[in-house]
Amino acid sequence: MKKYIVFALFLVFFCGVSKAENPIMQTHFGPDPAPMVYNGTVYSYVGDDIPGTDFYYMTKWRVLSTTDMVNWTDHGSPISLESFKWARDRAWAAQCIERNGKFYWYICAQSTKNDMAIGVAVSDSPTGPFKDALGKPLIMNGSWSNIDPTVWIDDDGQAYLYWGNGSLFYVKLNKDMISYSGDIVTVPVTVESFGGTRGNKSVENPNKDMYVEGPWFYKRNNLYYMMYAGMGKGGECLSYSTSNGPTGPWKYQGKIMENQKLNSFTNHGGIIDYKGNSYLFYHSGLLPNGGSYGRAACVEQFTYNPDGTIPAVTATKEGPKPVGFIDPYKRQEAETMAWSEKCTISQNDKLGVYVSSTRLKGYIKVREVNFGNQSPKSFTATLAAGVDGGVLEARLDSVGGPLIAFVTLPRTGGWDKFVSFTSNLSKEVTGTHDVYFYFNGQNITAGRELFNFDWWKFNQK
Repeated sequence: MKKYIVFALFLVFFCGVSKAENPIMQTHFGPDPAPMVYNGTVYSYVGDDIPGTDFYYMTKWRVLSTTDMVNWTDHGSPISLESFKWARDRAWAAQCIERNGKFYWYICAQSTKNDMAIGVAVSDSPTGPFKDALGKPLIMNGSWSNIDPTVWIDDDGQAYLYWGNGSLFYVKLNKDMISYSGDIVTVPVTVESFGGTRGNKSVENPNKDMYVEGPWFYKRNNLYYMMYAGMGKGGECLSYSTSNGPTGPWKYQGKIMENQKLNSFTNHGGIIDYKGNSYLFYHSGLLPNGGSYGRAACVEQFTYNPDGTIPAVTATKEGPKPVGFIDPYKRQEAETMAWSEKCTISQNDKLGVYVSSTRLKGYIKVREVNFGNQSPKSFTATLAAGVDGGVLEARLDSVGGPLIAFVTLPRTGGWDKFVSFTSNLSKEVTGTHDVYFYFNGQNITAGRELFNFDWWKFNQK
């Protein structure tokens, strides 16, 4: 009987590893996802919760990207509080948008005057480097409601910046995207427009909604949408209103996501269309050691109703279906992954971004790797190790799947001294598979760091 139990546990571990793809990043906590589609790629701009804190004390922002909606590349942190000399604390929600080949990243932070302010950073690339465009806040008027900026450029070229906690505000941005014309406009928050306010005691009436924060403004098929974090059962929910114009009047439409057991009081979302599908981004506290102060970005695929309304969306562990594949014969960054365990992401000015702190029995899962009709000849990985004994294994379809290649690492001269290693394939492979890069070792003490991992590729015959 014991043998059957052991065998069952073996199957659970090696064949039944969680297929969950939500949250989309596991190496860091990345709340408040703000998606952007540019040049065939989805970028998601997220925060960086600090685990173990008892409030929302973030110090930087991160950029993720994908072309298949299941494998995400971590581009590291191109801006932080230190990027803004006027910022003191709380690197909260942000959104990036492209205009005329420039990328404008609107952020909010506590200023040195101890209020919340909105700033803007600019770059020639969606992944940075970014720099403060003004050297001062774009919006700063002594209010603590200056958080959660969202931006959209209308068909006529007019750009709008909305934001607000408790209240909702907007300005019309100038074409330079770093200044605005006219006054700050306060949007009426009524039962008809946003389902309720704090003033009408919506909290005590779960059938009423309540605008709280986190607006997400966009246009689709000549209809303007304002998604936001409202008050629902168990915490914040995602709700939305629509309008025939960019400045209202707004009409409340209902809740999109509520009571999903996300282990986080807050929620903050974004919506995009990509490759013929619609996607809702949000965050949860479901990673290990997560919660309201340790949140991570998630995404779900959905379909609009024929009249343009948004259906209720259910949070899933699986996430969306793939809409592309990974080419194993091109260099692939190790930080491109669908799921990971027992590793993290590091970056520096010399090396860029790479996988670090790998530990025994950890792994990186890469989905939808298309080998084609002819098996590759060999496998190459670029790795660094300050000590020897680490083994990188390439396996098919699970951590216990067929072993197709492996690299046993010697010392490379330091944790930042990357060397390329090539291994012949031990088994032919064709077609499309999930590839698991499993972290193993020889005579390794549990918990010891094994190696750092920069990139990989398979080599054709």
